[in-house]
Amino acid sequence: MDRLRQRADFLAVADGARINAAAFVVQSRRRDDDGPIRVGFTVTKKHGTATERNRIRRRLRELVKRIDAVSMRPHSDYVLVGRRAALNRDFSTMLDDLRSALHRLERQPLKARDAVRAPE
Repeated sequence: MDRLRQRADFLAVADGARINAAAFVVQSRRRDDDGPIRVGFTVTKKHGTATERNRIRRRLRELVKRIDAVSMRPHSDYVLVGRRAALNRDFSTMLDDLRSALHRLERQPLKARDAVRAPE
């Protein structure tokens, strides 16, 4: 898995499917290339001081490291948007929440904007 780092990539994923959990929101978007799964992390300033936001981001990164890549769709981008609840929520519960969110994303039908477009 690779990391999302460019603002344009984060904005593109924001237009895709979204699942809410107690400690985070998972956004996803299917890409039309053969690249690896990419994951990005973000926490807004309203969720605490820089130290708290960094801790939330570290916890989210660890969640993704512990989840198996099979749970994620190939050729897709994911963004985990952290919430303040991620500071105090039990880690194993958050891991279950992430698995559940990814499973629910899998069951969602592909939207027209997520569908892989054929070359013109």
